[in-house]
Amino acid sequence: MSTYPFRFAFAPRAMSASLLALACVLPQIALAETPDEPAQAGAGTGATTPHGKVHEETPKEILVVGHPPTDFGLLAATASIGGDELVAADRAQIGDILDGLPGVASTSFAPGASRPILRGFSGDRIRVMTDGLGSLDASNVSVDHAVVFDALTIDHIDVFHGPSVLLYGGNAIGGAVNAIDTRIPRQVPERITATGMGSYGTAADERLLSGKIDIPLGERFVAHIDGSWRKSDDLRIGGNLYSPTLRHEMEHAAEHLAEEGETDEANELLADVARRGRAPNTAARSYTIGAGLAFIDAGGSLGISYQRYDSRYGIPGRPFFENPHGDDDHDDHGHDDHDHEEDGHHHGEEPVTIDLVQNRFDLRGELILGGLFQSLQLRGGYSDYTHTEYEGTETGTIFDSQAIETRTDLVQAERGGWRGRSGAQYFWRKMNVNGPEAVVPDYQIERFGLFTLQSLALGSGFTIDGSGRYESSHVSSRSMDFDKQFHLWSGAAGMSWKSGTGLTLGANLIHGERAPSPEELLSDGIHVATQAYELGDRRLGTERSNGGEAFIRYSSPRLELSLTGYITDFDNYIASVATGGEEDGQPIYQYAEAAALFKGFEAQASFQAAQWSDGQWSIDATSDYTHASLDDIGPAPRIPPLRLRGGSDLTFGDLHLRGEVEWNAKQDRVGTYENTTDDFTLVNLRADWHPMGERGPVTLMLAANNLFDVIGRRSASYTSDFMPISGRDVRITAKITY
Repeated sequence: MSTYPFRFAFAPRAMSASLLALACVLPQIALAETPDEPAQAGAGTGATTPHGKVHEETPKEILVVGHPPTDFGLLAATASIGGDELVAADRAQIGDILDGLPGVASTSFAPGASRPILRGFSGDRIRVMTDGLGSLDASNVSVDHAVVFDALTIDHIDVFHGPSVLLYGGNAIGGAVNAIDTRIPRQVPERITATGMGSYGTAADERLLSGKIDIPLGERFVAHIDGSWRKSDDLRIGGNLYSPTLRHEMEHAAEHLAEEGETDEANELLADVARRGRAPNTAARSYTIGAGLAFIDAGGSLGISYQRYDSRYGIPGRPFFENPHGDDDHDDHGHDDHDHEEDGHHHGEEPVTIDLVQNRFDLRGELILGGLFQSLQLRGGYSDYTHTEYEGTETGTIFDSQAIETRTDLVQAERGGWRGRSGAQYFWRKMNVNGPEAVVPDYQIERFGLFTLQSLALGSGFTIDGSGRYESSHVSSRSMDFDKQFHLWSGAAGMSWKSGTGLTLGANLIHGERAPSPEELLSDGIHVATQAYELGDRRLGTERSNGGEAFIRYSSPRLELSLTGYITDFDNYIASVATGGEEDGQPIYQYAEAAALFKGFEAQASFQAAQWSDGQWSIDATSDYTHASLDDIGPAPRIPPLRLRGGSDLTFGDLHLRGEVEWNAKQDRVGTYENTTDDFTLVNLRADWHPMGERGPVTLMLAANNLFDVIGRRSASYTSDFMPISGRDVRITAKITY
């Protein structure tokens, strides 16, 4: 067993206990230092967060708990979704909710499994969080794993880049997603408040029912209860199930079968070639139950919550057929052309479904300090997660994980234009993988990080930001006799200038270091859900990158403009690359290192064209593009194409109408053994009505997505050849707040 100069001398339980003890002791210190009228974190008389006012003076004081500002400095380049937009976008997976925001795409593996892609990065290179903590599931382990997420308790979701990402992980070179959750209440309401929502979508006969209630228990305590149920059938699509390239290969295989006298098999394959209507084995169902309890006082707050998430969803399957090997158009591919023979059992012939259960406990606390430091914030989470993959009715691989994540943030009081926050973060996960085809061995991962983010206003509109992070990552597997530790250093710095006329210019630089994930190091086996043989490399080292972005923004009462250009250069980008070989009928994907360059842009514009007494008309446009290459290999795999979107909004009193057109370009810069995807155009319409007034308790929505029922394929998806986008989806939503 190797030894290292730095090893953790504490266990996960000890870490959690130490943080809780710290939270208990510090209030005694604060009482001696807190002024008679302590300021609240992120609040105060008329104070605002980056998302609007959080506290106003009223005859009865309402205490509100702030949240860590994800757009801490001007350099964060944040996109955000909340309010009616979040209600309208509500889907089972967060990737589908955020898809369409500037620079954000989706893995679109299946309706039940979709994770965000930020600027071409996915998996372990981005962080998906709730209140600054990870989802503590296995979604970053593999694309077929769902993100545990329920929009019911989410106030808004932020997407951010720049120096502030180092608060949450040096590996998040692509950016981070933070959902601001209300399961642990942030304020004590004056009376019982409740929200109920129901929706129906035609594309998958999707039904959703959800509700939540907050109950004040005196002046300082509040209880929360929530639950949701969602069920959908196989997804209806707008055209052929299989891509043109795959249909051609299947037709060629059918001809070969007919020549060999296998007429019945040839006819069955030809019938499958013409499959339309619905994508088989894409049904899903899920439910959540949750509860929270919080104490909120002028000197701080402390709350706990529990959530149970239960989901079962299907995995779209590759077609299996014998490819005769002999046509120069498609021989020797061994990838998504699926050269699988029928001379015995092959993995994936039975439909694969995934049954996922997570029980999670969370803690959030904040202590108002006064003086040099504004507050001390504490977050902690524990998750017990089980994920079972079924082949037909047979149990396949079981992923069983326990995880802990904690963080403390010490927030500085602003002094002379200088503000900041510093803290520590700890993560531990134990993963047991059982089954006849376990793709990775049992492993344990432990991370400890120290971070700081500082911002200084220099005057004359100039601001400088800087952040730094040290992280130690330790991966071990007893069964593989593997034990490796990584010491990671990341840093970022930038400057911005804001004129008095609404113009802002800025740029930042970032150096990131990421330890390879256990899956990248230790995978060696067939993963039935992804229908691939995944092969890791235990020799992989620290992934290092240097990048930067520059932006220009303009804001006036009627016009908003934003343009950001970015570039990231990797010394040794770790990618899952198709080798062209097969193992037991499955394409082999090898994790390998290569120098890489990612670059692109994001652009946004909105203009208020007209305004009248009870409404307005506005137009908007967005565009994004990522160009990514691996040295000596070619284009990076699974990169979204150029995308353009234009929209128009009309408001008449309590009625809001929106129409938009989105064009996705053809993606012909594809990875080795990937197929190109054609361009497609989507037209979406939506109407929101508040029959009892804009601030009334009732919201009714009617939407038609993909109005003209076009067929489209996401180039960033592993399943693009046999899992197109949803066909026309007419969706009705009702939300009632009491």
